[in-house]
Amino acid sequence: MVGCFVRMGANHYNKTFMSQPNSSQQLAPTGDGDDNQPRLHRVLKQRHLSMIAIGGAIGTGLFVASGSAIAQIGPGGAVLTYLLIGIMVYYIMTSLGELAAFMPVAGSFSTYASRYVDRGFGFALGWNFWFSWAVVVAVDLVASQLVMAYWFPNVPGILWSGLFLLLMVGLNAFSARGFAEAEYWFALIKVLAVVAFLITGVLILFGIISNGHVPGFENWTTGDAPFVGNFATFVGVAMIVAYSFQGTELVGVAAGESENPRENVPRAIRQVFWRILLFYVLAIIVIGFLIPYTDPQLLRTDVADIAVSPFTLVFQHAGLLSAATVMNAVILTSVLSAGNSGMYAATRMLYNMATEGNAPRIFSRLTQNGVPLVALIGSTLVASLCLFSSLYSPQAVYIWLLNLAGMTEFIVWLGIAVSHYRFRRGYVMHGHDVGLLPYKAGAFPFGPIFAFVLCLVVTLGQNYQAFLEDRIDWGGVVSTYLGIPLFLLFWLGYWLVKRKTWVSYADMRFDELEDIKQGKVSS
Repeated sequence: MVGCFVRMGANHYNKTFMSQPNSSQQLAPTGDGDDNQPRLHRVLKQRHLSMIAIGGAIGTGLFVASGSAIAQIGPGGAVLTYLLIGIMVYYIMTSLGELAAFMPVAGSFSTYASRYVDRGFGFALGWNFWFSWAVVVAVDLVASQLVMAYWFPNVPGILWSGLFLLLMVGLNAFSARGFAEAEYWFALIKVLAVVAFLITGVLILFGIISNGHVPGFENWTTGDAPFVGNFATFVGVAMIVAYSFQGTELVGVAAGESENPRENVPRAIRQVFWRILLFYVLAIIVIGFLIPYTDPQLLRTDVADIAVSPFTLVFQHAGLLSAATVMNAVILTSVLSAGNSGMYAATRMLYNMATEGNAPRIFSRLTQNGVPLVALIGSTLVASLCLFSSLYSPQAVYIWLLNLAGMTEFIVWLGIAVSHYRFRRGYVMHGHDVGLLPYKAGAFPFGPIFAFVLCLVVTLGQNYQAFLEDRIDWGGVVSTYLGIPLFLLFWLGYWLVKRKTWVSYADMRFDELEDIKQGKVSS
């Protein structure tokens, strides 16, 4: 199958990629540079990019699963883990910002990896990323059933999944702005919920709102607090925390449809990331003060358990009896936001791979509104198949799909770090002025190296304990690490067909630099 995918675009790929067109040509739907052909529309404003980044990071990982991090590693350990992983993601985002501002294309990290690392690496990254987000859409559709069951327990869940799938397809089929506007309002609801939670928590901590008991620092000294567990515990919690930040890289995919990517993308990364990190760290601190890490309810991390999520418990502590209903509504917006973003990301990645010859050319077709409708239909079909596999197949199969989607995210982050490192090295080796870059990532080369190493440790160490047992649970090991051999299979398959795929520093080209020197922005 991998060989088929490689061969079907081989000739077109040689013609398209090896000529190294500039970014505006890469946005052409057919790769032929015909100006009469429809193109992706640059309609996303600064506020859209900012909210796409925020919406991608704030979701059920914060509203529901954050309590699990505190329960396993203690409030102090959770804060430090969020800070450490947050710094890792920050360096990944600045690396992506430098690449996306220089070369704003819908394929983002797949294109960068193909151009500055290895063409087979970019090929594998693109296909794995596309499948990952198609699976995420299915995951969110299943989650929507659980959320809606809170209000309508007697309605078959598959009806809600079908309804929300149609909504996601509709938002993405209209135009890029339709997706962006929906994501803007979804993200705004989540931001308001977090702000309300933080304000409520602070009021409780200072005794302004109280049920007669102000906890003070007692929950930070209960049992083994503030730091609980060992290195294995840290790695497990780091995985939970890193999953919470997944989606921040979507701003790189959206760069291909930004009005002014060389200004808006860096601005979104600079302004938004620290707000996201602040939300997470402050939320963990508030939960750590108000709820002891020994509370068994913190370990309930399913969206069906929203009534006992940390956010709901704090609101109820403040006397808001309808907190569960309010938070359930917020969780619904989070689920729809994640699904909406997943559909957008999968569609744009499939479209871009088709324009570069790494997918069937039919997926490069655009409507007059600049929407890759065929790629949207293809992504929807895969999401639907994954959804139905969760309903009619053994649960283990669906868990494997979830693990595959999660592992792919870490592979993408690793790919971004490597691509940025080689891009900057090659850029300098060719004698170009770093000062001409639209956005310059700080702390180079430490940033991408630090992000790569820490991401690799978390990726490979998430289930290392399985190898230390007297009897290895191979089923659990395969389920955990499935994404890695599949990624390598795509990479190897491409190499077997193409053979010479590595991009040396000498072969790198930086055609976009001429546009930057002349003050042009690709469109």
